[in-house]
Amino acid sequence: MEDSTTSREKILKKVRKALISTGKEEIAGNIDLDSPIYETPNEPLEIMFAQQFTQLNGKFIFCEHEADFVANLQALITENKWDQVYAIDPKITDMLKKGAVPFSDKPQDLPLTNAGLTGCEYLVARLGTIMVSSRQGSGRRMLVLPNYHIVVAYTSQLVLHLKDAFKGIRDKYGAQPPSLISAISGPSRTADIEKTLVQGAHGPKEIYVMLIDDHVH
Repeated sequence: MEDSTTSREKILKKVRKALISTGKEEIAGNIDLDSPIYETPNEPLEIMFAQQFTQLNGKFIFCEHEADFVANLQALITENKWDQVYAIDPKITDMLKKGAVPFSDKPQDLPLTNAGLTGCEYLVARLGTIMVSSRQGSGRRMLVLPNYHIVVAYTSQLVLHLKDAFKGIRDKYGAQPPSLISAISGPSRTADIEKTLVQGAHGPKEIYVMLIDDHVH
């Protein structure tokens, strides 16, 4: 019995020693948290984002410039037979006014509007994810009330990793960060009811990203 107890104590002692050694190495700063864990992609970020986003059942439309965005939006409105769209972001409403696109910015119209246009903070190419925050001009309700959520973004808002988006938001807002930061990866989905997959279980049933190229050529 004594031999058995002694052996067990020896094993436990070795385990404790190993754990202490590992802890000391970690505290010493031997863990690399900065080096990238993925290979640098060979394809442009807009292509990577489009591939990932469409795999998540999102709809992607590339626009060569702002006038192209207006033309594509008008075609989308006609195709879906929307009477009007809802937008309150000043940059978006300016484009709609210039393009003579009917829209509403009255709060009482939002619950009755099928399609809402918002901007975003960033597009995360590797994940096909849209980063939004409460500090945007569109507010929170625009993210959940319309059946169709149309995100208007620019190629300059593309980043490779999620950490890049968080860093950009932190640098942008500094000591007054948004009270809400959310990542949208396609329409919501659930199979809770009789194992039948339902898209748009809560929030918009379809999400579009209309990406405007603002790179200098």
